[in-house]
Amino acid sequence: MSTLTELLRRADAARAALIERLAAEDTNCYRLFHGSVEGVPGLAIDRYGEQILAQTFHKPLTDAELEEIRAHYREALPELALVYNDRSDANSRVSNALSLAEQAVAQQDVAIRENGVAFHYQARHKGQDPWLFLDLRAARRRVMQLAEGKSVLNLFAYTCGVGVAAAKAGASFVLNVDFAESSLSVGRANAKLNLLASRPRCLHSDVFAAVRQLSGIGQPDRVRGKKMPPFPKLEPRQFDLVFLDPPRYSKSPFGVVDLVNDYQALFKPALLATAPGGMLVCCNNVAEVDGDAWLESLKRSAAKAGREVCAAEWIVPDEDFPSIDGKPPLKIVLLSV
Repeated sequence: MSTLTELLRRADAARAALIERLAAEDTNCYRLFHGSVEGVPGLAIDRYGEQILAQTFHKPLTDAELEEIRAHYREALPELALVYNDRSDANSRVSNALSLAEQAVAQQDVAIRENGVAFHYQARHKGQDPWLFLDLRAARRRVMQLAEGKSVLNLFAYTCGVGVAAAKAGASFVLNVDFAESSLSVGRANAKLNLLASRPRCLHSDVFAAVRQLSGIGQPDRVRGKKMPPFPKLEPRQFDLVFLDPPRYSKSPFGVVDLVNDYQALFKPALLATAPGGMLVCCNNVAEVDGDAWLESLKRSAAKAGREVCAAEWIVPDEDFPSIDGKPPLKIVLLSV
């Protein structure tokens, strides 16, 4: 037995209890192998319903390594098809060619389930990331526990996983905001997969422009004499629950998203868009950011904005995303404000 096969078997054994719990929650998508912690940095293997997706981020798999992975899952999960995406190029785009038969599998629209919520999934599409980020499962679960009867604002919504989950759990109103219409179109399709009491709204907008207006800060048409691109006009509104999950770094005419140096630029308007007595979920996916220091910076920022953080609850990713030191790279905190 080779080292890679042994590592995959250890990962299977470590997840046995979790997978049983996830099945009881009506979940069939989870990480099978988290290479950065489980022995092969840059290799991630996920189950998405009827498919397995293997991805490499540091270097491509050799033919022998790929066949070894296929052989393991032919034995462990024989009913599932496996797709391999090499994303080790600098831009993280998928670069490896597939046979026609493999391409047909990779482009299948598969319905997957998480906590009883259905989502669309394709191993290969026009974008580069899977349409559901599995490390946010614990956060979506917590939102579902809190969402009934609540108004929910989902910022950087991507394919609206949090928003659809909140609507499934009985949220009274959901607004998903993202700059990419292609992502929101998947979000709308996700909503249609589910029986929802109220249909989530999807707003195609730069998040800065949207949240500044909702918070009451306002978004001027001109900044320092420069005309801003067109943006949807919104009235101020506060929400019972706000979910803030920005990318590590992004720049637009409206502002710069920088999770290392200036999380507060987004945090303040998101906080002001949260109703007093409401909840704000903040995410930071930068590994080198210290969680405790980051939380303290959020508390200071809230105080400067005239709002108090009454309580903070860490939401830890499930065990299929293990960390070496108990401090996962993805930090998620639920703030009562």
